[in-house]
Amino acid sequence: MARDYAARCPVSPVRNTWLVAATILLVAKGIGAQKVRVEEELEAYPTESVDLRCQFIDGGGRTKLTQVSWIWEPTDGQRDNIAVYHPIYGQSFPNVAFKDRVAFLHNSLENPSIRISKLRMSDAGRYTCEYATYPSGNEQGTTTLIMLAKPKNSAKVVTVQAGTKSVVVAQCEAAEGKPAATIKWLASVGGNHSTSTTNGPDGTVTVRSEYRLVPTPTDNGREVTCMVDQKTQERPWVYPVKLSVEYPPSVSIEGYDNNWYIGRSNAVLLCLANGNPPPTTITWTAASGALPDTVVADGNKLMVKKVDDAVNTTFICEVKNKLGASRHHITTIVIEERRQITPGPSTGAVIGGILGALAFIGIIIGTVFYIRKRQEDGEGPPKHKPPPPVKASSSTEMLNKPSGPPTATETVPLSPGEVYYETTGKEPVTNLDDETNGALNGGAPPVLDDSAKYVNINELTDHVADGHHGNDLDPSNHEPPAANISRGESFVSSAMYV
Repeated sequence: MARDYAARCPVSPVRNTWLVAATILLVAKGIGAQKVRVEEELEAYPTESVDLRCQFIDGGGRTKLTQVSWIWEPTDGQRDNIAVYHPIYGQSFPNVAFKDRVAFLHNSLENPSIRISKLRMSDAGRYTCEYATYPSGNEQGTTTLIMLAKPKNSAKVVTVQAGTKSVVVAQCEAAEGKPAATIKWLASVGGNHSTSTTNGPDGTVTVRSEYRLVPTPTDNGREVTCMVDQKTQERPWVYPVKLSVEYPPSVSIEGYDNNWYIGRSNAVLLCLANGNPPPTTITWTAASGALPDTVVADGNKLMVKKVDDAVNTTFICEVKNKLGASRHHITTIVIEERRQITPGPSTGAVIGGILGALAFIGIIIGTVFYIRKRQEDGEGPPKHKPPPPVKASSSTEMLNKPSGPPTATETVPLSPGEVYYETTGKEPVTNLDDETNGALNGGAPPVLDDSAKYVNINELTDHVADGHHGNDLDPSNHEPPAANISRGESFVSSAMYV
């Protein structure tokens, strides 16, 4: 693509010549600029000194140096020679502003460095080291001198009066700094700030910032902090300012306990005032006019030597400062006898009582849960008993299971028509043995006592045949009688032999 374009649009010989010439000039200029070696930029401070270095580099040794000059170009002014060196005629300092403040460090054309002492902010600008040479002409190099100035930082409070308009309450300033400083405010009072700058004649800048808010009495004594940041400072400058808000005094009276009885001595009232500036005068009066004879006013104290009917009045305390006056009153009531004041329970006792009550409730709850748990685990008797052994044919042998350890028993032969029951004693009646329900001993027939050990079979048969159903021995309607089983043992019956 590029070859096709070059073939269609060939470069003319004249244009080609101009390009070559421009390239040669740029190379020659670059080589010439490199012959004078200087520092591109320097920073310095007022009242200090700075060295401006300059050196001529001649690679071939065919350049002849005739003279070197230092030319100063201020930021907003014209160029002017401040120092000249000639190998035959010596040194010259034509600018009066630099006289006695500039000097050559070496008497040499190859190294004509200079030193400027007692620097001023106005010395900032461009300094050019220029050689007059043969045969190439003048060669030069330029150094930019930047003058820095540490700002003079300050902050102050502005005393204001409480009001409803936003006013300046604090000021912060970073004066005559270069470059310009930055001011910030750290505050929790909810105000705002504004910043302005002023340029000095020597290139310095003064920065001012004002903090504003609507002042209230509660703002008095609160802090706002000014923070100044600038290049010449290692760390920001921080200065806290306490606000000063003036307001009329506020007054209150303390000390009255509603127990001024006749004959009481050394009763005291205190007049408490708060204001800025502090109150200058405190005056006690009574609503009835002058203070009673038994009352003495001492500053903010009103001392009653002896309580009587004369102090049954209203006392007034008035406080003044330069912004105004405020007053407060209290009415004292004299009683005939001393009122017994029952001290209330202390905080510790109340807390202890609450903790004790909570502990007692916790114990009750734990006990209830424990009892329910034991009931659920089967601590009590079961609700239903298993059926007793069933009698087979006409002869049945009842098994006796005593509540205690097993003992040897003697089997007595039964006579025809008789059934023998042997018991170990009457079983205690419980809720399960409710006679009204017809289910004694957990649903089993009632246990016979010793007088009913021998029952005639014929009598039982005749009794049933007569239609009397009150007896539970009828096998068609009820279960056969069960053996006597003690509480706490299993209700499973022993094996029956027929």
